[in-house]
Amino acid sequence: MGRSFSDADSSGPFSECNSDSSGEFSRPGSPLSGGSGSGRAAILHRLLISCAADNSDEFIHGLISDLESPSSSIDLQRQAAMELRLLAKHNPENRLKIGRAGAFRPLISLLSHSDPVLQENGVTAILNLSLCDENKDMIAAAGAIKPLVRALKNGSPVTRENAACALLRLSQIDEHKIAIGISGAIPHLVNLLQTGGPRGKKDASTALYSLCSTKENKIRAIQAGIVRPLLDLMADPDTGMVDKAAYVLYNLVSLPEGRAAAVEEDGIPVLVEIVEVGTQRQKEIAAATLLVICEESFSCRAMVAREGAIPPLVALSESGSSRAKQKAVALVELLRQPRAGAGGCRVRGAVGAD
Repeated sequence: MGRSFSDADSSGPFSECNSDSSGEFSRPGSPLSGGSGSGRAAILHRLLISCAADNSDEFIHGLISDLESPSSSIDLQRQAAMELRLLAKHNPENRLKIGRAGAFRPLISLLSHSDPVLQENGVTAILNLSLCDENKDMIAAAGAIKPLVRALKNGSPVTRENAACALLRLSQIDEHKIAIGISGAIPHLVNLLQTGGPRGKKDASTALYSLCSTKENKIRAIQAGIVRPLLDLMADPDTGMVDKAAYVLYNLVSLPEGRAAAVEEDGIPVLVEIVEVGTQRQKEIAAATLLVICEESFSCRAMVAREGAIPPLVALSESGSSRAKQKAVALVELLRQPRAGAGGCRVRGAVGAD
């Protein structure tokens, strides 16, 4: 990941999308979801061959031809896209072979296809191919970013999740972060964070964490209303998303707009509660976030103190990790300073020196 929590290891809460995790052999519309027993057996045989360790260039070129040929039926295109998807999923060497064989543009064309199965297989094949670092620039150069954003907006739940993962993988190259932000991905990732299932929320948060290492993308995320769903996830431990959401929020509060949004959306009570009852890692990131919010705002310090933050911070300063202790001690010192000045915690974009 391109962004890390200041003087702490922030990679822990985030596990990258390694490949698609959907069920290729049983999804409605997949090659094996219907048909006779003998037909399914024949297709299964071909799919298992596609997962084998060694596939000839001729075999791969044949699949690409099936995608590109105007005479190919939808079923044949579905099968070819599925096999390329599996080839790229199960064998790192195949990812290089498929890319060098010229598969990117035919697969990218599927991202806008009206058939949802072809679209899903195209998106997921691109995701699996993007696991190879050598392919990332070529995928972006072939024009994948905007179609991935459209699939993220309009696709099926699995398509949206895998599009988010593919954008995450491409965002690991800095110039792609900028292109992805310009292409309008961030509001759709925020929507997935808010409305997606458990995997969708995880994928969206991880992609947003990567993209929000740039100032421009942080502003886009804040304008898209990211802070409210982040705080909702942080306030509900049952989601399993407290850590991920908290690290994304920490990225955002480095900007005045992010600090203002966190306060306006009632983030201070959420952060104080995490300091009190969260895990050690959650307490550390919550204390660090509160410290950033309070450093230049006396009125924010007063709000944090009124929420009863000092006792749990003192406890953290005595029993937390070395980093947590450092953040807790610094924040307690700020909270105990005499108040001077007013304002600074309520107006969006105006959280600064009081």
